[in-house]
Amino acid sequence: MVAIDGTSGSGKSSTSRGVAARLGLRYLDTGAMFRAVTWWMLDHGIDVEDPASVAARAGDPVLVSGTDPSAPTITVDGVDVSVAIRSDAVNAAVSLVSAVPEVRARLLELQRAVIGTGGIVVEGRDIGSVVAPNAEVKLYLTADPTARAERRALEEGGSDLTVTEESLLNRDRIDSGRATAPLVMADGAVHLDTTPFTLDEVIDQVVELVALAEEHA
Repeated sequence: MVAIDGTSGSGKSSTSRGVAARLGLRYLDTGAMFRAVTWWMLDHGIDVEDPASVAARAGDPVLVSGTDPSAPTITVDGVDVSVAIRSDAVNAAVSLVSAVPEVRARLLELQRAVIGTGGIVVEGRDIGSVVAPNAEVKLYLTADPTARAERRALEEGGSDLTVTEESLLNRDRIDSGRATAPLVMADGAVHLDTTPFTLDEVIDQVVELVALAEEHA
C-alpha cells in the first residue's frame, strides 16, 4: 500500500492516480469522501457550523467510492456526486465537517474497509498517520503556496489566484490545527516538495520509492 498525504494543491490527486495507474493498483481519494459527506450535510440543510448537528447525522449518508484510478467515482445514497462535491459551497464547508470527530470515525471505518489487504494508493491528510500507519510506502507532498494556487485555479477554470491562495492557506491552518487527526507528516514518511517537478517526474519518484520498498520487503 502507498499512503500519500499533503497540503491542498500539492499534487496529491494527480500523483496518486498516476502512480496507481502505472503500478496497476487501486486508488482511493479520502478527501472526496469528506467532501461527499459535506455535500450531503448541505443538501439536507444541516448547520455545518454546529459540530453537534453534523455529528448527529454523520452515520446517515451511504457512501460508495470507486477505486479505478482512470475513472474514480463516488456516490452518496446512490447519487453520483463527483462533480457536485467540487462546488464553492462544499469548498467553504468541508474543513468544518472534516473536523468533527464523529465524521472522521465513520469515514475511517469506511476507508479501512476499502483498503482491505492493500494493493492500493490512498491519498488524504491523515493516511500515513492515522488511517494506515503500517503502509509500506508513506509520502508527504507539499508545494510552494503560489504554485499550489496556480494548479488549483487551473483545475477550477481560472479562479482568482490571490483568493485561491488565501483559501488554500486557510484550509492548511484548519487541517493542521484540528484536534482529531490533524494534517501532519507521518513517522517514516518521505517529504517531497513537488514545486520544481512536472507531474510525470513526481510520479517517477514515487514509483522508484515503491520499487525500493519492495526490494527491502
